[in-house]
Amino acid sequence: MGSKMDEENTSDRLLLITPGDRSNGSASPVATRVVVLSTLVAVCGSCVFGSAVGFSSPAQSGIMEDLNLSLEEYSVFSSILTIGAMVGAVMSGKIADQLGRRKTMGLAEMFCLVGWLAILYLQVSWLLNVGRLSLGCGIGIISYVVPVYIAEITPQNLRGAFTTVNQLMTSIGLSMMWLIGIVVPWRTLALVGTIPCILQIIGLFFIPESPRWLAKNGQWKDCESALHRLRGANAEIIEEAVEIRDYTEKLHLLSEAKFFDLFQPEYAKSLIVGVGLMVMQQFGGVSAIASYVNSIFISAGFSGSIGSIAMVIVQVSFSLLGVLLMDVSGRRPLLMISAAGTCLGCFITGISFLLQDLQENKDLSPILALVGVLVFAGSFSLGLGGIPWVIMSEIFPMNIKGSAGSLVTVLNWFSAWVVSYAFNFLMMYSSEGTFFFFSTICGLTILFVAKLVPETKGRTLEEIQASMNPITIN
Repeated sequence: MGSKMDEENTSDRLLLITPGDRSNGSASPVATRVVVLSTLVAVCGSCVFGSAVGFSSPAQSGIMEDLNLSLEEYSVFSSILTIGAMVGAVMSGKIADQLGRRKTMGLAEMFCLVGWLAILYLQVSWLLNVGRLSLGCGIGIISYVVPVYIAEITPQNLRGAFTTVNQLMTSIGLSMMWLIGIVVPWRTLALVGTIPCILQIIGLFFIPESPRWLAKNGQWKDCESALHRLRGANAEIIEEAVEIRDYTEKLHLLSEAKFFDLFQPEYAKSLIVGVGLMVMQQFGGVSAIASYVNSIFISAGFSGSIGSIAMVIVQVSFSLLGVLLMDVSGRRPLLMISAAGTCLGCFITGISFLLQDLQENKDLSPILALVGVLVFAGSFSLGLGGIPWVIMSEIFPMNIKGSAGSLVTVLNWFSAWVVSYAFNFLMMYSSEGTFFFFSTICGLTILFVAKLVPETKGRTLEEIQASMNPITIN
């Protein structure tokens, strides 16, 4: 009874604030310790994501030898992660809307922990596949809920940089597996994979729930309390609370969107932008290059191990640079620069294979392959790796965020599977043609961003969503 009265008192207090009362000259919010801690806990999930993807490459020879697996059987083990991720992505939006962001991250980590422990302890190949499938389900959920949670807790002037830490930690998780896998056996590597899972599960007890999710569910007192924790005990939160309340109340006048409601005209722009960025991100070749980087270098006549180490250094460095530039340059310029770089990187790699096929400049071909892949990796990490997830977390209103987020996440994973599966066949047909195709898609991404993707830097989530999704109430 007392809790309900508190909710009503908070609601009444916010209703007394009119738009004219909101301060326009207040200083930009700063990153408090709670925002930093909450982001670090959330991106432990991104590290799990990267380590799950990166595990299969260094573990391949050990698993095949110890369990007497054929290449086809190991390919099933490796690729089933993507199938699991699609299953997890289908569930992610609905689970995050029902349970909240924190509990959803905890549930995802339980899937991941079960998966890692199955790989660590089980001796039968099909049971390892079940573990890998469970791991995939977990990272499919993580890939949606982590950027959404970070976007919903951070101040508007810092949201881009903090959300892009998601990509940085994914790169670190991937790199960690590649480097540690050089010196430890595969079961020990699976044990290493459990560390970020455990860290996130523990950390979730110390961070607040998303205030926007609390507002969506009518928990106004908890929403205000979460904002105070995130912005500081003495911070002025009324303006932000009122904006969240105003927009949430408008959405409450609409019914909760069903899946096919996503295709209504008022949501068309958001859906086109979200789906377009996710599909173009994958069809630009990232899954193929990340999964087969060793074989690409070897096919081009370059050392696979040296190339992989160089790729780790470039990925982490440029991911960090992307974090620093995100809220300085804005999303659109960084996306276009990143897409231009990936276009150039794939084109250079294609030239390398073309020279190899023509039997010309044999000494130059391996160098071009290295340069091309590194240019691609650095450029992708700078923007295309993280910004589509940032924008996905910003553009969908709360009443469709679960369904729309699940859709674009599933399409991202499905596109990743298509590209990874088709890559070897495309390379056998035409190595240079494969990379020229990737280069063309990256070039089209520049045009797509220039024509359709909005600049969301420095705007509140409510401003972005209202401008892209006009709410019509009958």
